[in-house]
Amino acid sequence: MNNYIPKILGSLINFIAYFSSKRAAKIAIDLFSTPRKGRITPQESDYLKSAIQSDVSFEDTLIKTYHWRGEKETVLLVHGWESNSFRWKDLITLLQKENYNIVALDAPAHGASGGKFFNALLFAECINLVAKKFKVNTIIGHSVGGMSTVFFQYKYQLKHIERLILLGAPADFLGVFSRYESMMGFNKRVSKALEDYVLKKYNHLPEYFSPFIFSKEITAKGLIIHDKKDRIIPYKDGLKFKQNYNNATFIATKGYGHGLKSERVYQHILNFLNN
Repeated sequence: MNNYIPKILGSLINFIAYFSSKRAAKIAIDLFSTPRKGRITPQESDYLKSAIQSDVSFEDTLIKTYHWRGEKETVLLVHGWESNSFRWKDLITLLQKENYNIVALDAPAHGASGGKFFNALLFAECINLVAKKFKVNTIIGHSVGGMSTVFFQYKYQLKHIERLILLGAPADFLGVFSRYESMMGFNKRVSKALEDYVLKKYNHLPEYFSPFIFSKEITAKGLIIHDKKDRIIPYKDGLKFKQNYNNATFIATKGYGHGLKSERVYQHILNFLNN
């Protein structure tokens, strides 16, 4: 039944568009921007209590941060859609053994952060606040967290950001948007209304927001890891970064999926940080 729900909702939004395309677009965007999961469970909360917790505020939304102190450079961990900072537990353990100073944040509407809605541009602004507060040197971003990391660094070009690590990151917003439209079964009227909505709100059409293009302007040393069997963000997205992010190393994996949670991936990360 769950597989049919997006199409049912999409059909309803298509129907609404015949009377008000703007109203249909607003409903579609709200659905697109509302996480269904990603809040912290009691088990996850127990682990995250091992960190020093604090909040930063962006537009009246409190963003939760976690800090595990270390003597080496500061690494910021940026999770993806419908996740939270707990997803980094295994990597945090390894980074602690290497004595890195570790920071993580929960995205808006995720984890212990406030807010009801999420998008990559909003997340980028939150990353900027946290990166400045903790004087971050390296950012590791998974999935849309990687996309948001590129948006952030492209816009702010912080000089103390020395390395970016992108794990299964979308190369362009248009691809993410198109897959959403396809999943929902939106008609051309709704698709056009969505384009108009993005243009009015952000002064650009969806295709403008392309991290793989923005990466050309980023000088920080990069590491891009993408799995050939990623079923969420296509492998071709990783190849787009490979072709455009001039100061980056690309590593293709096979068998770790979109999550990229494996000792081998973590070893690639540690090698990159220690060299």
